Amino acid sequence: MKKNILYLALISFSLFSCDEYLDIVPDQTQELDLLFDRQESAYTALVTCYSYLPKNDDLYSSYVTATDALTTPISKETAGIRLMKGLQSSSNPLMSYWSGYERHGSLWRGIRSCNTLIENMDNVVDMTQEEKDAWKAEAQFLKAFYHFTLLKYYGPIPITDENLPISANDQQVSVRRNTIDECITYITETIDSAITNLPLRVLNNNDLGRVDQVIAKSLKSRVLLYAASPLFNGNSEFYSGFVNEDGEHFFNQNYDINKWELAMNASLDAINTAIEQGSALYEFTDTPPTFDTENYEYEIVQKQYDVRYSIVDRWNNELLWGHSNPVGTNWWQLQAGSLMKSPTSSSVEAAWQWVAPTLRSVEMYYTENGLPIDEDLTFDYNNRYNVSNISTSQNPYAQFAQRTANLHLNREPRFYANIGFDRGYNRTWGSKWNLKMRKGETHGRIANTSDYLITGYALKKIVHPDSEGDGYDKIVQYSWPMIRLAELYLNFAEAANEFNGPTQEVYNMLNSVRERAGIKTVQEAWSDGSIAATVNKHTTQDGLRDIIRHERLIEFAFEGHRYNDLRRWKMAENYLNSPVKGWSVDETTEDGFYTLRDVGNRSFNSPRDYLHPISINELTINTNLIQNPGW
Repeated sequence: MKKNILYLALISFSLFSCDEYLDIVPDQTQELDLLFDRQESAYTALVTCYSYLPKNDDLYSSYVTATDALTTPISKETAGIRLMKGLQSSSNPLMSYWSGYERHGSLWRGIRSCNTLIENMDNVVDMTQEEKDAWKAEAQFLKAFYHFTLLKYYGPIPITDENLPISANDQQVSVRRNTIDECITYITETIDSAITNLPLRVLNNNDLGRVDQVIAKSLKSRVLLYAASPLFNGNSEFYSGFVNEDGEHFFNQNYDINKWELAMNASLDAINTAIEQGSALYEFTDTPPTFDTENYEYEIVQKQYDVRYSIVDRWNNELLWGHSNPVGTNWWQLQAGSLMKSPTSSSVEAAWQWVAPTLRSVEMYYTENGLPIDEDLTFDYNNRYNVSNISTSQNPYAQFAQRTANLHLNREPRFYANIGFDRGYNRTWGSKWNLKMRKGETHGRIANTSDYLITGYALKKIVHPDSEGDGYDKIVQYSWPMIRLAELYLNFAEAANEFNGPTQEVYNMLNSVRERAGIKTVQEAWSDGSIAATVNKHTTQDGLRDIIRHERLIEFAFEGHRYNDLRRWKMAENYLNSPVKGWSVDETTEDGFYTLRDVGNRSFNSPRDYLHPISINELTINTNLIQNPGW
């Protein structure tokens, strides 16, 4: 098993205290002298810098569940779902990277750790200057990443490039928030500075997950994409009155199209660097299991392997940056929450069968023609909830002669790779299951157990097909995808369309992702009047924008992007303000089961909820901080 030893050195550190996010650090204390005396002890300091990376597979504190695309039946709701229900507050903020929450430390402490390493690294006596500069560059990058993460949720933040000395006075400690543009400039310049001394690509098994130039350039692409997006670029609609004590706007008030050009160029640079270092969109090249030997002749089955293993095949060549030490075998793991129970297993210790896709996420996927279900003339959209027989031609992805909702038929491969549905299949526990999801059936709700799929759908995407739930040690671990090559392609497509409108280069990037997914190119799908309701939608900037955004929501579903993408597009209230729906899983009959019902609430107060609140406690400590609007 490939593991990154970087995280194995994390022994007992008190990382997650929430008080006083900007700590004063004594200069040249005995402890610091000892910590940066030798490489071995300095390595512990580097590990501490990495330890603040968000763990997106942590079920109860992951932004993956901050969405309208997933829900659970559990009484102790995840912090993400509580956030989606409108339960955020400034007295005790949910999902707070500012103050720290659950098992995530305050990112200000993470930034402090990075500054401490940068300021003391040259004191190490048994390392070359090149090695010292490389470690400092890693800390520089992580510091930029933590600043960016804070900016995504809080908007303008204080730039903390150096730790304050112990002699700092009250005024120096009481820092102020910088403007969005100042923050973006600082983040990108810090990334650029780090790139100078980072290795081009880290491919050593013992160091996988450590920062390199490919990772740094990829993050810069994301940072500049956010900076150009509607939430941060000329947002006078939301933030015309959000100013500092001098009357200066925290958010720039005038839209700047040139920010899209910066994002476009950064994305292209990252793509070229990644490809030069051997990165490519994932293709499954192993021999399929025996249960799929015959089925593998069907392209729709082959593509399901490409799509699903692009996430769970650890350290594959599409993965540009993976979290090498996610929650792992800790019982909070998101994979365990998604793993279905095996009715034949005597133990279901690590299969909770809690995390369920919502109807909205099911409807999001394209038809087999690569079009939204309400845009494909060959798809019976009005009768999508009706039930019909599964034909022989549909057998590669649904059970022949059984009956299921029309919504589940004639869809794209990513749908079948990622979503488990009644009378469909699930490749799991090292075998292929014929899913029967109604109450009392093999995979439906048994009696009134609390471990069940509340929408009638199973999440397959983040579960390794060989994971078995009768023991945590049988869950196959992989590095959580923080940045994939597919993201860079779609970053470029979005930025280039906003800057130049539709071009062949935009189509090429978009089609790379679509072709890997096993669907028609954007031109083939949208130019065909026999299938496309809005013919040639892709030829206008507005039309192509909708297509690119839809593609992104599908490609990165359940990876933790949706909440932030909807916010940066200023579209969150369109999605996060209505109940989430599913089938009636407590019904045993076909008609009863295939009746839609509300299974959870979602609430988004616009524009307030576009930014998270700073804790009242933090505002009391530092009276120079200005609270976000509406809180």
